[in-house]
Amino acid sequence: MEKVRKILVHLSRDKDVPQCARFVQSITGHFARNSLDDNVKVNCSLENNRFILCDNENGSRTQLRRARFCPFKHLTDTEAASLPDDVLSRGVDVGVAVLLQSANQKLLLTRRATSLRIFPNTWVPPGGHVELDETLLDAGLRELREETGLELDSKDVSSQLLGLWESVYPPMLSRGLPKRHHIVTYMLLHSSLSHVQLQAFLKPEPAEVSGCLWVDASLVKAIVSAVDGEEDTVHLATNLPQSVSVMEVSSTGELSESAMPVSVLCNRAPAQGEDVERVSTGTKFALELWLKTLEPQC
Repeated sequence: MEKVRKILVHLSRDKDVPQCARFVQSITGHFARNSLDDNVKVNCSLENNRFILCDNENGSRTQLRRARFCPFKHLTDTEAASLPDDVLSRGVDVGVAVLLQSANQKLLLTRRATSLRIFPNTWVPPGGHVELDETLLDAGLRELREETGLELDSKDVSSQLLGLWESVYPPMLSRGLPKRHHIVTYMLLHSSLSHVQLQAFLKPEPAEVSGCLWVDASLVKAIVSAVDGEEDTVHLATNLPQSVSVMEVSSTGELSESAMPVSVLCNRAPAQGEDVERVSTGTKFALELWLKTLEPQC
């Protein structure tokens, strides 16, 4: 048996034996009744270093979504065949992203460093790949520690799986053929500390993070209203401030406070040319799910 080198997505339908997903395979489309559907419900589990998605009706089901412009929704057979062998052989990787909620209901977002090859200068929750023999929670806590310096013990936080996102880079075919394919698991962690208390322990890794930001529900509502792929005008609530406080991270890891226009967080993913500083499409999906967890309290 070939030794497992990394955790990959495996798929099972109608109780079939799970099979490793192909790089060019649309994971969402695999479970959708209609090939155009961008939302499905699936069961997911991490077993023997395999991330298994199945359509079992029993047990807890989790929402899986892709962008309406997801490359694997529109990729032609000719385009798929033109991908390099080293890309085709990658499979579909598994990532974890942590939505850290403070005691006063604020979430931590981080801006990916400009030097990163995938989604540089984009606002996301802390996260990364799940490593061998890790649980999703352990992977999330490790990535949180490595990227932000925040060390949280699994015994000191409550966690829940919010949803799954099919992430592709580049995110649109108009910006190039796919090079990376992930299923990102978004986890919500509740901390008993306020964001001010947590902020005191922030020591971001400058190779990964160029900025840190705490957002509340009112700002999140504005962010998710800027739906990627749509062209309607985004109207910000009149009670929103024009700018938000951001902790900039220097090349040596030092933090300095600056003001950033709220409009930057409401930028949409451009269909052509260079990307812009914005909140990632997958993060907007996770933020929508987070707002739903607050509804009984609103």
